Amino acid sequence: MLSRLANHLVPAVGRLTLTADDGADLPPAGIVAANHTSLADPGVVLAALRRLGARPVIMATAGLWRVPLLGRALTREGHIPVHRGGPRASQALDLAQEALEQGRHILIYAEGCLPDRRDAAEAAPGAFRSGLARLAQRTGAPVIPLGQAGARRVTSGSAVKQLAGLATAPVRRPRLHIHVGSPIRFDTDGTEFTGRAHLAVTAAWRTAATHLGEPAALAT
Repeated sequence: MLSRLANHLVPAVGRLTLTADDGADLPPAGIVAANHTSLADPGVVLAALRRLGARPVIMATAGLWRVPLLGRALTREGHIPVHRGGPRASQALDLAQEALEQGRHILIYAEGCLPDRRDAAEAAPGAFRSGLARLAQRTGAPVIPLGQAGARRVTSGSAVKQLAGLATAPVRRPRLHIHVGSPIRFDTDGTEFTGRAHLAVTAAWRTAATHLGEPAALAT
């Protein structure tokens, strides 16, 4: 999540490639919706977006801000803590709207959590929460679907396996792939848009996984 480091660290732990839909240019500002599979994928996505000239603000669980030193670094980089429930829950949308108005990109993980999996295989994105649709409706900003695959080859599974994966990644250098889909805009009700966005991110993920030859990409 520390964007200035991601550009240097990701090439050390994997081989990152990047594709996009035909004509899918990254707009000057917008909401990047990505699938979330691993603790490593924010760094992978940030490194890819920096290649495209974007320095996004990440909306992430507020618990990260309680980690010593990390919280200060996240605040310094302008990332946005998401408090679920309670009076501070709406603050994240306010801060995200401000960032979009300043010409920034917002990176959001609409699934809201990591998959409960022990293996390193790919799987399609889980159900999306409503925050993506609410932000898109409120701001009118385009939503850029982004699919990433391969991050689970860096870190996944139990804490021990994640540490082992990270330690051996510079030797293994697994393949990582990002695919950027065509932007979509909020033009319907929230539930229907959430479904459209989920399909768009799933399609982008499937393309990314196909580039890595992942069997899961062929599943319906």
